[in-house]
Amino acid sequence: MKRPFNVIFEDNHLLVVNKSAGILVQGDKTGDKTLTDYCKDYIANKYQKPGAVFLHPVHRLDRPVSGIVVFARTSKALERMTSMFRKREIHKVYWAIVKKKPREEMAKLTHWLVKDNDKNISKAFDKEVPESKKSELNYKRMGKLNDHWLLELRPITGRPHQLRVQLAAIGCPIRGDIKYGFSKANPDLSINLHAFHLVFIHPVKKEKIFLRAALPEEPFWEQFLEFENVKSSDRHLDNTFSG
Repeated sequence: MKRPFNVIFEDNHLLVVNKSAGILVQGDKTGDKTLTDYCKDYIANKYQKPGAVFLHPVHRLDRPVSGIVVFARTSKALERMTSMFRKREIHKVYWAIVKKKPREEMAKLTHWLVKDNDKNISKAFDKEVPESKKSELNYKRMGKLNDHWLLELRPITGRPHQLRVQLAAIGCPIRGDIKYGFSKANPDLSINLHAFHLVFIHPVKKEKIFLRAALPEEPFWEQFLEFENVKSSDRHLDNTFSG
């Protein structure tokens, strides 16, 4: 079995991991072991902590998605990180692989999303409808390999399934994402969406943290490594796309 996560960054306040696709961040009706459980085990073992470990995710990634997940190790860090996510003070970059080429090389997508909680699916509308939430993201085409396109996505809002449903709404569902219209599932049931970069101000130390999560060790992703020319020393992340 592949490891559920790798640690990217760790201090007394935060634990940041690169989550494998297929692992739940928080519990659901399946009752499967969650990333939160695995990370609590890791902290308990590493620091020989008896009793309950304080560890809370400050945001989520969908189960079939890989990449960066931030956990707070103290209530102060949790409160501050949650507030930063809510105020959109955290800079997020995702990579997605799609089959159909988006019409424009770079564009901003704006939709209004309605979440159907019973079916666990979101629907995108071009105009505001009752109970919808405005959702925005910027994308850039990074390049083409073997009939697929690599897109870099920068969400402005953080809605459930937002990147998946917004790309599907322009006719470019993410590879493997049969829930949102891709033709077939990936063998491991993942989808080719990866939370790649995160930049934020540390909630306690107040210094800028630049984090990146390596692409999944999986043959389809690995052929896209040639696009990974942006290094973690890229200090212009606030306003540029990779490369």
